[in-house]
Amino acid sequence: MALRTVLVVDDEESIRHVLTVMLNGAGFQARAVGSGEDALREMETHDYDAVLTDIRMPGIDGLELVRSVAVRWPEKTVIVMSAYASHDLALSAMREGAYDYVEKPFRGDEVVLVLRKAEERERLKRENLRLRGELATVKGAPSGLVAASSPMKEVLRVVRRVAETNATVLITGESGTGKELVARAVHDQSPRRTAPFVPVNCGALPGALMESELLGHVRGAFTGAVTAKVGLFEAADGGTLFLDEIGELPLDLQVKLLRVLQESSIRRVGDNREVHVDVRVVAATQRDLAEAAKAGKFREDLYYRLNVVQVRIPPLRERPSDIPELVNVFVDRYAARFGVRRRAVSVPALAVLQGAPWPGNVRELEHAVARALVLGEEDELGPELFERGSEELPHPARAPERPVAEMPAESLSVKAQTAILEARLIREALQRVDGNRARAAQLLDLSPRALQYKIKDYGI
Repeated sequence: MALRTVLVVDDEESIRHVLTVMLNGAGFQARAVGSGEDALREMETHDYDAVLTDIRMPGIDGLELVRSVAVRWPEKTVIVMSAYASHDLALSAMREGAYDYVEKPFRGDEVVLVLRKAEERERLKRENLRLRGELATVKGAPSGLVAASSPMKEVLRVVRRVAETNATVLITGESGTGKELVARAVHDQSPRRTAPFVPVNCGALPGALMESELLGHVRGAFTGAVTAKVGLFEAADGGTLFLDEIGELPLDLQVKLLRVLQESSIRRVGDNREVHVDVRVVAATQRDLAEAAKAGKFREDLYYRLNVVQVRIPPLRERPSDIPELVNVFVDRYAARFGVRRRAVSVPALAVLQGAPWPGNVRELEHAVARALVLGEEDELGPELFERGSEELPHPARAPERPVAEMPAESLSVKAQTAILEARLIREALQRVDGNRARAAQLLDLSPRALQYKIKDYGI
């Protein structure tokens, strides 16, 4: 990242003149003001990459300016200038968020050198974030997503297409299906991947402080606001703000969110000035927002603004072929986290897991695997570890049948239910013949080639 624009802050006109001429000659775009108050006003209306400020000034001095910039524009690079006698103040400024300091009197090349070092630091930070994102993608599905099944492969196809755009995304699905992972995948594969990803659960925000959390506030905006606060929109500037459970947002805040999306600017609580923000919004909900809009519980205009591209994550019961790979991921994760020996999950245990209804979806499966890994004593995790406990997982052979009338609409797909049954039968056949595929094909009345294709499709 190049630091192209620099704001010089010094109460001595001669210093301001020398620095602006020198910085402009070095390829920067420099502008100078004479006080901390002028600097804050200037930064509210113009965008600067870096601030070069004297430490001792009347009114708002350099130390207070550093604090204010760190709160309101935390991504900005601040460098302080100090005489030798102000050395301790310069160190205090660095503790408050300044990047570096130069001592007066200074040579012109010293200031340029410090700015170039700051540029290199920002470049390395962004390169590090980019490489992390690429490494995560090389290791498999983006952001740890498992996509062995056709429905999840389609989810990832849509994610890859939409990630390169700036479109607002609405992710829908039951609780525990992995909506935040999909949101992170959108961010990690987008041009914004080196900028912040800021997740927030709208249902967990305290009602009285919800607006302040999202938009920020100025000092004195309300009782208890002793300092200014940067809101989540500003914290996500340049990146992605993930609004989980967007259906829980009160109607009055929905109006303000709609305005932010339309104007790309926010107004902090207690402030009358607009602050530009460059944020991509990804929202998620387990509620039917279209129905909520019809009932007057969610603004229809906001719904259409959020629902530019919708990504529906299917529940786990609709994608049982993802379960073996998910189990492997969770076994690796919790063996390392709990410091226990890694063990495989037996074929009969996988049959139990793939036949269970999973009302809690992937989150429930994760907890079941973690529990089995802690309690299991044998070399393999057997089905008995998943058939007991506070949330019993029924073995397919003994699973109670639910009346068709009680099944949710998405479970009535003949194709989906046939796939689940086929996968169970194939696993049972392979278990009976100790994995001999030719004999299993005979039992299943399939050709060896057809069995091979189905084994691959179902991730067996």
